[in-house]
Amino acid sequence: MLERFIQNKKLDAAKQATKKALERRGEANAQSMAVKLIDNYEHLDKRSQTDFFHHLSNEFNPDPAMVMDAANRYNTERNEASLIHLFQTVEPPRQELLRRVNRAPAGTATILKMRQTLLSYLKDHPAFRATDADMHHLLSSWFNPGFLELHQITWNSPAQLLEKIIEHESVHAIDGWDDLRRRLQPDRRCFAFFHPQLPGEPLIFVEVALVPGIAKDIAGLINKQAPVGEAKSFKSAIFYSISNCQPGLKGVSLGNFLIKRVAQKLIEEMPSLKTFCTLSPILGFSAWLDSGAPLPEDKLSAVHSRKWQEAQKNLVAGWPELGRTPEGGLAPRSLR
Repeated sequence: MLERFIQNKKLDAAKQATKKALERRGEANAQSMAVKLIDNYEHLDKRSQTDFFHHLSNEFNPDPAMVMDAANRYNTERNEASLIHLFQTVEPPRQELLRRVNRAPAGTATILKMRQTLLSYLKDHPAFRATDADMHHLLSSWFNPGFLELHQITWNSPAQLLEKIIEHESVHAIDGWDDLRRRLQPDRRCFAFFHPQLPGEPLIFVEVALVPGIAKDIAGLINKQAPVGEAKSFKSAIFYSISNCQPGLKGVSLGNFLIKRVAQKLIEEMPSLKTFCTLSPILGFSAWLDSGAPLPEDKLSAVHSRKWQEAQKNLVAGWPELGRTPEGGLAPRSLR
């Protein structure tokens, strides 16, 4: 009973802070309310968190009547002023609230954690989707690759950072410190994106192997007993693993930008590199695809069959050199 009473008090305090943070126009007052909101939110249990997200999702939406009026005005006037007014009207007050929370100390980290928690509730609470969309929209701007810092991870990096690399490696698990040390030798590279507001917290990192030619399998690249290659032999850069470290950034595109930035950096460092490629973690996938990608479609459920057909269409659309085999599978066409 006492714990529930305490939770209700903190939940009420967090809700009040959301409203006061928007009501008070003074920068200092708004920040103090944001700090109070963060402090109370961080002590909420699962039940109270759900109630808090219901509060965000229900109390900070645009006013429907005002949206309709602004839309009709723009439809009639069709000028810049009415368009700007429409933009301002349709934006949920929730976005401005999140901006003010972001300005507080630890605000960025809090919003990331908040969205990570919110994502875990979406399946059971679809009403939270608008709140998630607002968070995703703002995080996509705040974590624009142009604002991020690229740093190489080396064996001399802080131990706490190296521990996070081991923890978050999601493609090819790192088997302890010896394995990590091998992956940071001169013929290997590891790069990560960082945000100025999250020092020491990698957002996403990629591992690269520098080798004489294109690797045919992953085993040789992650073998911690493999001899270290010589710099003069480096002709190919194999991007063999990329891992996201912040679940709260789900859907925020960073991977492609990271790979391109790293490729450019490697070219500047080693002009001898001529080939850049990725290595699929799915063993035998290329051979299966080249053979016509046979799949017993008659044994698939209706949902999986539909997804498979959509994937085939997307693959052909994005990779025009693929054609169909007589059996209906996919196979590469000859490039002329």
